[in-house]
Parts: sequence; C-alpha cells; structure tokens
Amino acid sequence: MKGFPERKPNRLKDYDYSQNGAYFITICAKDRQELFATIDNSVGAAICRPCLELLDIGRVIDIAINRISQTHPGVRVDKYVIMPNHVHMILEIDRSDGRQVAAPTIQAIIGQMKRFVSMQCGVSAWQKSFHDHIIRNEEDYLGIAQYIETNPDQWETDCFNARGSGKQIASP
Repeated sequence: MKGFPERKPNRLKDYDYSQNGAYFITICAKDRQELFATIDNSVGAAICRPCLELLDIGRVIDIAINRISQTHPGVRVDKYVIMPNHVHMILEIDRSDGRQVAAPTIQAIIGQMKRFVSMQCGVSAWQKSFHDHIIRNEEDYLGIAQYIETNPDQWETDCFNARGSGKQIASP
C-alpha cells in the first residue's frame, strides 16, 4: 500500500498557542468556493471602495466572530474581513487579568467558531485547518491590519480569487 505524502505541520513546534499575543488568522472556504460574500468592483471603482455584501453564511460567520470575546474571556478579534471565500482576522489573547481560567488555544477558538457556523448553516463550508501567523511586533501588526482593511480592494488580484488576474499577492 502506498503511503500518503506527509503533510507539512501548520503550527510552530513547541509554541504555546494559548499564550498572550496577537495572531493573524486566515480560514478558507471548502474548495475555495465563494460562499461567504460577493464583491462588486463596478460600483464607482475609481471613486469609492468595492461593495462587499455578505451572503447568508457570511452573516453567520460575522455573528460567530463577534461572539468570540463573549465565549472566551481574554480573547478578542481586533480586525477582520469576510471575503467571498476566506476570512482574515487578528485574534488577540490577553489573559493578564489574573484569573486562573485556562486559556484556550487559537486552534480551539477557531475550531469552535467553525463548528458554530457549520451547525447554524447545516453544512460545513470550511477547508480543513487554517493558517496562522504569530504577530511579533507593532510594525508587523500595522502591516497586517492594513492588509485586512484593504483586502476587498485587492479582490480582483487576490490569490484566493479563482476568477482574478492570477497574480499572487503575498500576505504580510
């Protein structure tokens, strides 16, 4: 029997993903289907931003993201954007309030969010796993925050857009 190719680990070995810090998270739709939102670049593209409209699943994702800090004290989402087939967010863990409650890992937080959306929608719209980047300093944070904020403007050339120009745009 042929062995399967070894999958590259998504997380840093021996890193505690429940410790205080900021994390840049990207979660994709299953098969990168455009299930979450639509972006209309034809609406006065020269003068204003593209029009991003959430679809039904996107609205449930929005609710789930906004519930994270209620479900997990000491965890908050600072910035996020729901794109047609992926979600970017900055997730911050700050457990410096002195409470002895065990901090969840980002894997547990994202897993719970994905399960909530799947249960509410009756279907799993998610690709397996997610991408994370540990934000190491303020310059890194500011670059990622700007990337999230301007992501809808870049949809036509976004690497996640199957109908785009095909240019690969590297995330920060």
